[in-house]
Amino acid sequence: MMRIFGLALVLVMSGMTAVWAAPPPLPVTASNLPWSPLYEQVDEAMQEKLIRRLRENRAWARLMDRGKMAVGLVDLSHPLQPRFARINGRSMMYAASLPKIAILLAAFQQFEEGTLERTKAINADLAAMIRVSSNAAATRMIDRLGGLDRVNQVLTDPRYHLYDETLGGGLWVGKRYQQAGRRRPDPIHGLSHGATVTQVCRFFYLLATGRLVNPQRSQEMLDLLVDPKINHKFVKALRRAAPEAKIYRKSGTWKIWHADAALVWGPQWRRYILVGMVEDTNGENILQALVPAIETVLPLAPNRATSNTTRTGGK
Repeated sequence: MMRIFGLALVLVMSGMTAVWAAPPPLPVTASNLPWSPLYEQVDEAMQEKLIRRLRENRAWARLMDRGKMAVGLVDLSHPLQPRFARINGRSMMYAASLPKIAILLAAFQQFEEGTLERTKAINADLAAMIRVSSNAAATRMIDRLGGLDRVNQVLTDPRYHLYDETLGGGLWVGKRYQQAGRRRPDPIHGLSHGATVTQVCRFFYLLATGRLVNPQRSQEMLDLLVDPKINHKFVKALRRAAPEAKIYRKSGTWKIWHADAALVWGPQWRRYILVGMVEDTNGENILQALVPAIETVLPLAPNRATSNTTRTGGK
């Protein structure tokens, strides 16, 4: 049954901002309320803080300036009124296993349409593909879905717009996750497994609000994403800082390309989506250090001192 979460629950009387003692269940849905894409909901104050904070690290600043590091952040303190900030938000980068979330969505779209039966073998492959990033399971799922074209049709579907040429691209699965095989690279950049932080943030935001397929299917996808078995990057940092928080996560790594995406759902202020992609040999450590850095810019986070640096624009 659809759970309706009204705006009245996220506002406190007398004009004060609410801070929940415990997080509401996901997905947070409100079918009768209007909404707009994340790229139309950029919060300029949070955007400036994010840029200033990340540029305090000179190595990160150099990577961002060269298009080798991209970050997306969505504050979900009020899930139906998100605040979005991004750096190199429309820069599509190689994302390794992160685009396996696109295969997940395509599977649940077919479950809903009745064109794919959800079996024990499929359930096992979906769990392995997401939680331990099994390439073999991902390849089997692509084949069951009817191939790469069927997966990418879901990404370009007007309901989701997770790959949009007018927005720099987005999520794309252009090759089965095995060494050999035909490539169907994305139309703009020619990437086999690509993503932009803006579109990955969009994926997790649509999922958190029950808008991927429908609230029930969104819940089922969240159930697969919530128990990551690979303890590195964002997960390693978050389990130290917030062991009580739920982490819905998918990452990707290949050679010098590192990507991570997490929907963090904890008590009080720690409710956000974070996506990071880095092309650097030190990418694992950079993404791990990114978590405490971005938490200083969240509007409801405890105040923490940061130094002043020169502002540069995000994309």
